[in-house]
Amino acid sequence: MGVQERRARERQELRGEILEAARELFVREGVDQVSMRRIAEKIEYSPTTIYLYFKDKAELIDCLCEETLGKLDRRLTQIENSTPDPVERLRRGMKAYVEFGLKHPNEYKVAFMTELKPDELAGGRAKAMGQNALNHTRSSVKQCVAEGRMHVDDVEAAAQNIWATIHGLTSLLIVKTTFPWADRSKLLEQLVDTHIAGLMAERTVPAL
Repeated sequence: MGVQERRARERQELRGEILEAARELFVREGVDQVSMRRIAEKIEYSPTTIYLYFKDKAELIDCLCEETLGKLDRRLTQIENSTPDPVERLRRGMKAYVEFGLKHPNEYKVAFMTELKPDELAGGRAKAMGQNALNHTRSSVKQCVAEGRMHVDDVEAAAQNIWATIHGLTSLLIVKTTFPWADRSKLLEQLVDTHIAGLMAERTVPAL
């Protein structure tokens, strides 16, 4: 490995170290309570070093969320590319979302369970990546409707409801660790089956 390649790798490793330190501090102390100086102290570097990688705290947060959402998007893309049936694709995608959150709880907390100010995501990277992740759900629902397998009047509302449902289970399992939960796999299976069955059910018009 040449000098330039080694330096590039070292820069990438330090950038990752900064992001990981910020993530841990944000989860433990809250985003508003953590300064760039506090992050620098944790990794034992000067604040000046961090500013070589991120122009301010807002950019750091945007990049942190983009990284998390990018991982989720790549997992959902794998499912989309390998699962031609839209109902099964939706089912697998919902499960993968919850499993991702449980596997990466700190990343999930910062991206989905932390109140962030608009200026902290002003860079738009995280927002764009989040839309990419939601697009997988939209696409599956839209295809199910086109094939007559789901009875949905508003695809966007249906996609957002799916996200709200799986986020609810994910966040509860992450936060309420002492609750006597039933078997996680059974909880997830039932939640997904129930939601999809509701979307596939025929709509009836009540008699007047």
